[in-house]
Amino acid sequence: MKAIVQDRYGNADVLQLRDVDQPTAGDGEVLLQVHAAALSRGTLHLMTGEPYLLRLSFGVRKPKNPVPGQDVAGTVVAVGPNVTRFAVGDEVFGIARGSFAEYTIAREDKLAHKPPSITFEQAAAMPISGLTALRALDAAEVEAGQTVLVVGASGGVGTYAVQLAVARGAIVTGVASTRKTQLVKDLGANAVIDYTHDDFTDGSRTFDVVVAIGGMTPVKRLRRALTRTGTLIIVGGEGDARWSPGLGRQMHATLLSPFVSQRLTMVMNKEHHSGLDRLAALATEGELASFMDRPYPLAEAPDAVRHLAAGKAAGKVVITV
Repeated sequence: MKAIVQDRYGNADVLQLRDVDQPTAGDGEVLLQVHAAALSRGTLHLMTGEPYLLRLSFGVRKPKNPVPGQDVAGTVVAVGPNVTRFAVGDEVFGIARGSFAEYTIAREDKLAHKPPSITFEQAAAMPISGLTALRALDAAEVEAGQTVLVVGASGGVGTYAVQLAVARGAIVTGVASTRKTQLVKDLGANAVIDYTHDDFTDGSRTFDVVVAIGGMTPVKRLRRALTRTGTLIIVGGEGDARWSPGLGRQMHATLLSPFVSQRLTMVMNKEHHSGLDRLAALATEGELASFMDRPYPLAEAPDAVRHLAAGKAAGKVVITV
């Protein structure tokens, strides 16, 4: 089969299209014919091997799994022993091991049935970013009538966080750059703050919930955007840390939270079909959609990676197979 392969850590130049052996489904796994895959920031970190502490789990000198990619949508072509939720021919989406390929392996507990109403590309864009956004909104206990600020609203996680908050009846404001403000409006946000012109942490506007996804805005400044008893959810942030995963803000928020009236916390993604099933139901009901940048064919996966790494992507970057 054709697959994108990397033999060492580095930038997009390490990615090459090659012929490799087709994998075989093991216990509790299915073999998928891949129709689409998607990029996430996590994919970039696993490609570069930075922060370096990631290598303790994913390979010290080179990646243990030479085929990158996690988000996937495709058709089940074979099932391993003890698989009960899927059969050959099922159309599914979820998280796989090496989805930048014509075929890949996935655990059945990390897959859900693809809604018939959405394309494979739309489904592939959803798993990791959608699950992360769902965890953030659940942790914040967002409900109807609350005011919610989504920092990084035009990114992969942010596009889903805005829609999920809107679906719950919240009054949503998104933070994005000038070029991406229209996208955030299209997501259903009630208002958009252009961070290149306005400081959303100046205290002039406060929110019941702040979901901090993009950038590395310090906790002290993020708290200025909260009401006195508001909730701050830190999902991530892209800094320059090369050794550790850059959890300084998250740890700061967690340690400070017991001593202030605001609730400050962090979330980590949970890869399980229960969340994917919820995303699928929302997509079927028309309350959740995948907003995607232009698609790239498998052979152009390195260009897709460069596009995301350069910060040019609006929504999810998808690879078609």
